[in-house]
Amino acid sequence: MLPSQPLLHAAVFALAVLQALASDTFTAAVYEHAVILPDATVEPVSPDDALALMNKNMDVLEGAIKEAAQQGAHIIVTSEDGIYGWRFTRGTIYPYLEDIPDPAVNWIPCTDPTRFAPAPVQERLSCMARNNSIYVVANIGDKKPCNSSDAGCPSDGRYQYNTDVVFDPEGKLVARYHKYNLFMPETQFNYPKEPEAVTFETPFGKFGIFTCFDILFREPALVLVSELQVDTVLFPTAWMNVLPFLTAVEFHSAWAMGMGVNFLAANTHYTSMSMTGSGIYAPDGARTYYYNMKTEDGRLLIAELDSHPRLSPAFPPAVNWSLYALSVERFSPNDHDFRGRIFYDWFTFTEVTKPEGNLTVCQKDLCCHLSYKVAGKREDEVYVLGAFDGLHVVEGQYYLQICTLLKCKTTDLNTCGQPVETAQTKFEMFSLSGTFGTNYVFPEVLYSGVQLAPGEFEVLNDGRLISKTRPTKPVVTVTLFGRWYEKD
Repeated sequence: MLPSQPLLHAAVFALAVLQALASDTFTAAVYEHAVILPDATVEPVSPDDALALMNKNMDVLEGAIKEAAQQGAHIIVTSEDGIYGWRFTRGTIYPYLEDIPDPAVNWIPCTDPTRFAPAPVQERLSCMARNNSIYVVANIGDKKPCNSSDAGCPSDGRYQYNTDVVFDPEGKLVARYHKYNLFMPETQFNYPKEPEAVTFETPFGKFGIFTCFDILFREPALVLVSELQVDTVLFPTAWMNVLPFLTAVEFHSAWAMGMGVNFLAANTHYTSMSMTGSGIYAPDGARTYYYNMKTEDGRLLIAELDSHPRLSPAFPPAVNWSLYALSVERFSPNDHDFRGRIFYDWFTFTEVTKPEGNLTVCQKDLCCHLSYKVAGKREDEVYVLGAFDGLHVVEGQYYLQICTLLKCKTTDLNTCGQPVETAQTKFEMFSLSGTFGTNYVFPEVLYSGVQLAPGEFEVLNDGRLISKTRPTKPVVTVTLFGRWYEKD
């Protein structure tokens, strides 16, 4: 007699769990989704029209989820705004929202869809996870009614949250996270009253989750990593690239290295808003990544990771980020420092004029030291060493300390700090360090064409970021991006 469908599913799930338990690694997937957007409207659409749009996006996501599962992935992360897009006011997004319960209710929407209020999106995501025996991570909208007894209740009688959900391979809702650090245009959503630190256990490690702009702040990002000691962070995002430091693949790879965790970043793909750049990152560098500003294609990425990276032989040693820089005298004092702006922040720059040498540039308490040798000095390309020590105050307030070697857009020094993607200059060697006041420093090396450099540089335990290959590929920027959370 053939086994019943529920028994067969239980057997498949149990086998998958045993296989995961038997291994110190797991297979991760992320999907960069070219979102099908709603038409801009000043009036809310009907719930049926909202669901029809979301189903179009979920059709695409379901194909990616099936393919990932067929390739052995244990978990897949999809992008922020990946199911309904954006272009919303507070009122027009309402038909797209569902009431998402606390995961403590122990709910499988796929098998019990009517237990709570109508939730067709949660039901379908749950079935995608269950039918493919894979963890599914998605970003949707949560609505919560409130009344006048709640002093913070909005005038329309509800809270609306940008929300990540996670369904396990049985289809059970195991995590719900409300985005705490909203980006400026997200006026359709409310801030949660308190930051949430959401974790869940799997057979292949402890996972945490947050969304996009959250990565730049102490809560929840630092809490998950430093206090709750997660192994892997899940990161749905709609990241608008900002060269030379906050390009998605560059910064996310550096963040994984600086924090010492696995990082699964799934970006939205929408080139007219500079949205692209997804990856699967380990503490020792990128396992795989995707950056494409030329076409509107989505992309599935799959890679193997250590389940517990802190126990891996490849786990980077602890770094004292200011040890070397504080021990050396200022290199080559000069009278030719000048100011330049990067993403609204005023840096202190000094030009790299010689084929090789040592340079220092300082701003406030931060001094940045560079030792270098150029592999053939080019007259048509200019590089500068820069330092920034201060509070960034544009789309949020966060304190930065940054040391950077970067290519200027042109030979005109007034263009230093402006976005640039290509370069031709290679270096025989570089060594960058700084007198950082924080232990949270993220090392970035970006090559021409927005290419990462996994395995081609290292950070010494005295805080020096050094090149390993001779010569390097053409360099756009070498950066130590520091976050001094305590000074925010």
